[in-house]
Amino acid sequence: MTSALDHLKWASVTAVAFLLSLAANEWVFTQSEFVRGVNWVYLPAGVRLLATLLFGFAGATGLLVASWIACFFYFFPDDFLRSAVGGVIATVAPLAAYFLAREVLKMGKNLRNLTPAGLLFCIVLYALLNATLHFAWALLTAVNPPGIESLVAMFIGDASGALLICYSMRGLLLMARWRLAKGFAKSR
Repeated sequence: MTSALDHLKWASVTAVAFLLSLAANEWVFTQSEFVRGVNWVYLPAGVRLLATLLFGFAGATGLLVASWIACFFYFFPDDFLRSAVGGVIATVAPLAAYFLAREVLKMGKNLRNLTPAGLLFCIVLYALLNATLHFAWALLTAVNPPGIESLVAMFIGDASGALLICYSMRGLLLMARWRLAKGFAKSR
């Protein structure tokens, strides 16, 4: 039972974090939208990758729910298929990047071998997969297919957003660890 509750907890945390990052992105980077849903800086991309790296399938579950909420009620409310598939792609891309990175970087489930360079590899791999999958879907289904500049803009937006979120969180964790170590040394 605890496992199911943990899954639900981390899925919920992920969904809330994703939706908050989406709102923050809309507020801070309003003018950086290339086309609807594609920004030059896209903070939710970082939440997608980070949640998947940290929480695995629980993070993916939260991403799917939050992505569907965003797609169905905000981005494409009049296009059921685009919303449904968009949410799935937004979930599959970071999950695929996570599994590929685990193989290539030989990092365990606990991310023990994830170095800063390895994290950069994960970010680039995720941004490439996400942009390519979304672009391929748009090419297959759009009445007016997007140009290659849409692919480039989404890759840059996903990579920049993931860089900002992932390395900011890494920095915060390192600072917290340093403060804990400093506090522990003082207490001795």
